[in-house]
Parts: sequence; C-alpha cells; structure tokens
Amino acid sequence: MKIVRTFLLLVLFCPSCWAGVTNKNDTAVDLLIVAGQSNAVGFETSIQELPANPIDKQVLFWWRCGDPPADRFDSTSNHQWTYLKVQPNITQTIKENSRQLYRNFKNPGGGFGPEIGLARALMQQQRQQPLAIVKVAYNGTSVTRWQRPAVREFNCYQALVSETRAAIRKAAEKGISLQLRALIWVQGESDGNETYAHNYEKNLRAMIDSLHVDLAAPEFIVLLGFNTKFRHGSPAIQQVVRAQQNLAAKDKRITYVDSRHCELANGVHFSSRGTLELGRLFARNLLLTEKSLETR
Repeated sequence: MKIVRTFLLLVLFCPSCWAGVTNKNDTAVDLLIVAGQSNAVGFETSIQELPANPIDKQVLFWWRCGDPPADRFDSTSNHQWTYLKVQPNITQTIKENSRQLYRNFKNPGGGFGPEIGLARALMQQQRQQPLAIVKVAYNGTSVTRWQRPAVREFNCYQALVSETRAAIRKAAEKGISLQLRALIWVQGESDGNETYAHNYEKNLRAMIDSLHVDLAAPEFIVLLGFNTKFRHGSPAIQQVVRAQQNLAAKDKRITYVDSRHCELANGVHFSSRGTLELGRLFARNLLLTEKSLETR
C-alpha cells in the first residue's frame, strides 16, 4: 500500500514532480510559505546565475509575486502546482517617463528568491520527506501592507491567505494533505524609517497571529530575516532588527536569521549567490529550531 501511495504522489501533480522521492508519511507533505518584499521575490537575481539541480523537480511549487498591488500583472503559477523553478517576468508598458517597468524582477527573463536555496538544502538533509512551497511576495512593501484588512480588500495579506488556501485545497483534491511547517518571512527594509520602525514589532506580531487563525495552523515555525545593510544599517533599520530579535526571544517558535554575510548586488538587494545563501540559512535555522523544540 505504501508503494502505491508513493507512486501516486509522483504523478498526481505533474509527470516530472517528485521523481525518486519516498514518502515516509504516506500523503502528508510539509508546506513552507515564503513571503515578504523584494528580497523574498528575488528582484535582483539572474536566472543565468542559478546552477541547475535535479532535486528541484522533487519539490512542489506554487507562487504569486511582483509589484503591489496584487493584480493581473503578477508572476504566478496560474493557480496550479508545478515543480520548483525560476519565475518568469511579467511586464507592463508604463507611459511615465516613456520607459518600461519590469514589475516582477529586474531581469527581463525572470528570477528566483530564497525558496531555491531553502528547498535544496532541506531536501539534501531530509530527502525522504516530500516538500511543497507556496511563495507570495511583493516588492517594496511595508509590513503594514501585510495586515489583515478591516474591510473586504485584496491586499498583500489577502493574497497570501487566498493563495495558500487555494494551494492546500488543490492538493487535497488530489488526496495530498499539506501540513504547514514554517513561514519564511523576508521583509523589513521598507519599515526601516521613522514612519514605521517603532511599530514594526507590533505589526509583525499581528500579522503572524492573523495567519495562525486564517490558515488554521496555530503552531507553525516563523523564520525572520532581511537585508540589514539596507540604508547602511541605519538606526531605524537596527530598530527593525531588534524588533525581529525581540519576537524571537519571546516566542520559541520564532527564529531570527542573521543575513549579514549574504552577498549583496547593491545596497538594497541580495545578489543571486546571496539569495541562494539566504535560503540555505533559513533551512539551517529551521532545522535547528525544530531540534530545539524537540528537546524542550
């Protein structure tokens, strides 16, 4: 029976997904959410700088990302599960200054975020555990744009919830139960200023609490990190760092991830190599956090 169920997992979503994976938990699959602003999108990455890895086809992937607001110009997986891959750019001609704005990635060919390094590192460590990733990220967004709206408004938060619910529902239709394992939150640069920094801890806590309720998942792990060298690590940026660290100190299921050694493309964004390293750091800290929770 276990062999049959494993075979079904290999073919339910797409012919090349999950080849060679043994599912020790039958139809239960770990779900990771990657969300945040441009360094979650992977704005500055280049698809030509991503080394190929056959393990990518063993990871289910669902995404929606771009510039806010969430709209028809987002780069998406068309509400379908596929395997881990770079995301294409969606462009729109903007008449302002007679220039074209690449709304999703700087590179016209598309890009990738920390989900690639994250998944590859986890699969190397836990090859027998199937993995699925939902990515919802928007460039240049403060955490204030990721709050549950008081009215029926389709903001970044609503996009995150609706995409995750749709992904879980689509998997369930195929007999796959997605278990939310962790939220990887790559955001903070847009709050590193006098307007937002002092409320960052409260706003981020509120977002996490809302997700616990709206995704019916009260115990997922949260990993926090961003480019702490943004604005040369200004006092306001350091205030955001302390806010993330404070949340981690108060909650055993929240971990702060220090990105200071990840390579930058410029003062704002991680490079392709830095983005891959950031993903590996999140994977390493996820495993360490889980190990710590097991020993308590």
